[in-house]
Amino acid sequence: MDLDEVAGRLYALPPAEFTAARQAEVQAARAAGEAALAREIGALRKPTVSAWAVNRLAHEHPDALGELLALGEELRAAWSAHDADALAELTQRRSRLTGRLSRQARELAGLTAAASAEVDQTLDAAVVDADAAEQVRRGHLAKPLSYTGFAPAPVPRERPGRKPKEASEDEVREAEAKKAREREEAEAAYTEWRDLLAQAAQEHQERADKVARLTKKLEKARRRETEARQRLDVARREERLARQRLEKGQTGA
Repeated sequence: MDLDEVAGRLYALPPAEFTAARQAEVQAARAAGEAALAREIGALRKPTVSAWAVNRLAHEHPDALGELLALGEELRAAWSAHDADALAELTQRRSRLTGRLSRQARELAGLTAAASAEVDQTLDAAVVDADAAEQVRRGHLAKPLSYTGFAPAPVPRERPGRKPKEASEDEVREAEAKKAREREEAEAAYTEWRDLLAQAAQEHQERADKVARLTKKLEKARRRETEARQRLDVARREERLARQRLEKGQTGA
């Protein structure tokens, strides 16, 4: 057993299960006489939800993630070479791959908007930075990554026969397509949450109605119990008086 093996198991778990599982691994290492490994395991940090989502991509979608990381290598090479044509083509591929992986992460982990943004930020860092790419590939992230360095970009070269107006029209079409995709995703998210809201409201109403019915039955049962207790008290009193009269009559006889 080594640290990478243990970390691989732990960082594949949901954050809610991490702490207990880490303690179990620490105890197992101690029982095996590996005190140093136990300390290293104990130092592993609980992952954020967004980091866990990226770890799940590494474990469950390694091919798709590997494709994005390989594209990152090509992009970095294109930046170094100031190859504008390659950058244009690779940037489009990057957008498609990142979008697909982001959707897969949301499906795997049910992310909030903030956590989804952190996943996108981590994937972008992995594309731009080789060290970040290696961290993402290993699937041992404890927190989201970000890239604050400078990524040099070449001055775009005009393609032969391509007029500035055509380039501008292409940019407009690309912006419109992006806006349409964003709207489509927003509509899909709204529809999903609208349906979930309707289901939750219906379930709440059904539960509230059931509670009201049970409360009414309970109040009725309590009234009946009170009446029964009163009859019991009367019967006890009258039985005691009758017994006293009987005993008195027997004594007089």
